[in-house]
Amino acid sequence: MTHFELFSLEPSVDLDVAALEAQHRKLAMESHPDRVSGADPHTRRLAAERSAALNDAIKVLKDPVRRAFYVLELKGVKLDTEQAAAKVKMPMDFLEEIMEQREALEAVKATRKLESAHAMAEQIRLARDRTLALAQQALRRDEVETATTALGRVRYYTRFLEEVDAFEEELQS
Repeated sequence: MTHFELFSLEPSVDLDVAALEAQHRKLAMESHPDRVSGADPHTRRLAAERSAALNDAIKVLKDPVRRAFYVLELKGVKLDTEQAAAKVKMPMDFLEEIMEQREALEAVKATRKLESAHAMAEQIRLARDRTLALAQQALRRDEVETATTALGRVRYYTRFLEEVDAFEEELQS
């Protein structure tokens, strides 16, 4: 059963997150393991499994980036592993640009200037958001190859942002 099926939804990059969260609360209450605490072990196990599945599904579906990757996975392309992502042919100019940005970030980290790292992260965040929008449009049109390339780029941007977050945590500790 897919994450969408758990909530009786059609797979889509477009969701009403507030309605999804309300549906999650309702289903979580209905299937909470405490409601069947006196039942047989099989029934308790099924309730625990359903509760865990609902929690996993809501984490993916409420996040637009994770949701886009999941919709792509449902279309047969799983990019959430390094091995699978390595098979995506990224344009050389994009890879060179990312490498330059990462080198610039390394230089900023060496000077320990968090504000400069934040400024770089803001530019990357904007690029990630634009690229995610392109991926979502491609998924709406069932253009899997275009969506795959766009989400491949989103992975690079996300890793960059994670590196900035790690740098910030390092400076704060």
